[in-house]
Amino acid sequence: MRSSVPSRPVARRPSRGALGGAVIALVATVSACATTAPPGSRSASGSGVARGGGGVIQVVAAENFWGSIATQLGGSHVHVSSVITNPDTDPHSYEPTAADARTVTGAQYVIVNGIGYDAWADKLLATNPGSGRSELKVGDLVGIQPGGNPHRWYSPANVHQVIERITADYQRIDPADAAYFEQRKQTFEAQTLAQYDQLISDIRAKYAGTPIGASESIVTPLAEGLGLRMMTPETFLDAMSEGTDPTAADKATIDQQIKAKQIKVYVYNSQNSTPDVVAQVKLARSEGIPVSTVTETLAPAGDTFEQWQTTELEGLEQALHQATGK
Repeated sequence: MRSSVPSRPVARRPSRGALGGAVIALVATVSACATTAPPGSRSASGSGVARGGGGVIQVVAAENFWGSIATQLGGSHVHVSSVITNPDTDPHSYEPTAADARTVTGAQYVIVNGIGYDAWADKLLATNPGSGRSELKVGDLVGIQPGGNPHRWYSPANVHQVIERITADYQRIDPADAAYFEQRKQTFEAQTLAQYDQLISDIRAKYAGTPIGASESIVTPLAEGLGLRMMTPETFLDAMSEGTDPTAADKATIDQQIKAKQIKVYVYNSQNSTPDVVAQVKLARSEGIPVSTVTETLAPAGDTFEQWQTTELEGLEQALHQATGK
C-alpha cells in the first residue's frame, strides 16, 4: 500500500462529452469494414479451442478490474482483453483507438462499467451492431443510473452481483461448458475471494460507524460496504471525481473536520492527487490522522482484482486500528 503523496501531477479530467465526435468517427470507420470474428477464433494460447467443450469466448472489458474477474471466472474457456490497463490512464477521459474498436468488433461478450464512467465505451459498443454480441453494463445490472456513483467495483455487494451475471452470461454463450463455469464461480467466491470477503466482514464488525474523510467519491461505495461514516461533503467528493473545482466552503469544511479530528482516517485516490487533495493529506498527517490510499484501476497493473483490493483493505484496516486502538 502506498502511503506517500505521489509527485506525478494528475491532469484535470475533461468533460466526458468532449470525446463524442472523435469516437463516433472512429467507430464509423471501423464498422464500415469490420466483420465479426467467429466463435473460438482466437485464444490466449492461439489454439482457439477450449478444453472439454465449446470454443473460447472472446471477451472485452473496458477496465481491467472487471477484466481480471472475467478472466478468473472463465479460465481456459475465455480470452479476455481489457482496454484500460495502465494505472496512469484516466478511464473517465480515455480516447479509444482504432485497435480498441477492432477488438470490440471481434468480441462475443463485452463488459463496461457504465453510469457515465466510461462513456467512450458506449461508442465502441456501436461497432458492428446486430452481430449477436452479448453486453454487460454494470450500472444497469446494479440499478445505478447516470449521475449516480459509478465506482461499483468498490461496492462488495455489487462485485458479487457482477460475478453472478458474468457466470450466467458465460453459461448462456457456451452452454456446453456450463458446469465448468459454475465450478469456476464457486471456487472464485469460496477460495479466491476468501481473504477479501473476510477483511470486509472484519472491518465492518469492528469499525462500523467510524467517521472518515475522503478525497473523492470513489471511496463512498467502499465506505458504505464497510459501514464507515463518510463525513466529507458529497459535493466535494463529486467535484473531485468529475474534475471540477470544489467550492471554498467545502474545502474549509474539510479543513475544519481534520483540525477538529472529526474524522479518524483520511482516504485518498493516489491516481488523482490534485493540489487540494495533497493539501488535505498533508494537513491530516500533521494532525496525526492516519492516511490510507486507494487507486482507480489495478495498481500495480499486473495484480489481480483480489490482490489489489486486499492490499487496500489491509491498509485501511491498519489505519483504522491506528486511529481507534481497536
